[in-house]
Amino acid sequence: MKKNTFNGILYGASGSLWWGTVGVFYFKSSSFAGPIELVVHRTIWTAFSLIITTSLFNKWDIFLKLIKKKREMFYLLLTGILIFTNWSTWIYAVVTNKIVDASFGYFIMPILSVFLGILFLKETYNKQKILSVSLVLISIIYLLINYSSVPWTGLIVGITWSLYSFLRKKINVESDIGLLIESLYVSPLALVVFFLISLDGNYYFSFSNPQIAFWLFLAGPMTVIPLFLFLKGVDLAGLGTSGMIFFIAPTGQFLLGIFYYNEYFDLNKLIGFIIIWIAVAIYLHDLSREKIRN
Repeated sequence: MKKNTFNGILYGASGSLWWGTVGVFYFKSSSFAGPIELVVHRTIWTAFSLIITTSLFNKWDIFLKLIKKKREMFYLLLTGILIFTNWSTWIYAVVTNKIVDASFGYFIMPILSVFLGILFLKETYNKQKILSVSLVLISIIYLLINYSSVPWTGLIVGITWSLYSFLRKKINVESDIGLLIESLYVSPLALVVFFLISLDGNYYFSFSNPQIAFWLFLAGPMTVIPLFLFLKGVDLAGLGTSGMIFFIAPTGQFLLGIFYYNEYFDLNKLIGFIIIWIAVAIYLHDLSREKIRN
C-alpha cells in the first residue's frame, strides 16, 4: 500500500470516528443547553472557526472570487438551509436519545446520493447500485408501514444530507470555503434565535461563565476538525476509499446509542436496519470493485 493511501485512510478514519464517537459525546454532554441553543452555537462558531482557517490557509482570494458568482451563491444558500436543517435534526436526535435513529440517516445517505446522481445527474449505474438503492427504499417503506418504528430523525438527516451532497456536486466549490459561506448565510438566523431565547433568560452562553462559554464555543471546532480530517483523507486516499471509511461514523453512533446510552430499539427497527446493512454491504462491495478497476 502506498504511503499516501495509508495516511489517507488514517485521516479519513479519524474524521469518521470523530463524527461517530467524539461528536456524539460532545453534543450529548452539551445537551444541558437544549437543542435550539446548541444549533445556534454550532452555526455561529462553525462560521467563526472557518474564518480563522480561511485566514491561516490564505484562502480569502478564493472566498472573494466565489461570492461574485451568482449561480454558486444561490446554490450555497440552498445548501446552507439544508445543512442547518441537518444539524438541527441531528442535535435534536442526540439530545432526545434518538442517536440510533440518526445513525439510520447516515447509513442510507451515501446510497440516497447514488440514487439522486443516477436520477438527475445521469451518473453511471450497475446492478449492485440499483439493488442497494432498492433495498434502502424497501427498508424505508417497511418502517413507514410500521409507523411507530419510523426513525423520523434519521430520515430527515439522510434526506437533507444526500440533497446537500447532490447540490454541492452541481458547483465547483472547495468544501471548507463552501461551508463558510453556508454558515455565514444562516448565522443571522441563528443570532435572531439566540436573541429571542435570551429575552426570557433561557440560555447558557455567557462571558460571565467562561467555562460554559468555552464549552459551547467548541461546537464550532467539533464541526470543522472532522471535516478537515475527512477531506484530507479524500485527497490522499481517493473518494472511493473514503466513501467506504465513512461508514465508521454511523456505526459508531449506532453502537453508542444501543450499548452506551441504552436507547430503545424494537424488532421492526432491527429488521429495517438489517435491510439497510445488506444494502450498505452491496454498496461497499461495488465501491471496492470500482476501486480495483481504477
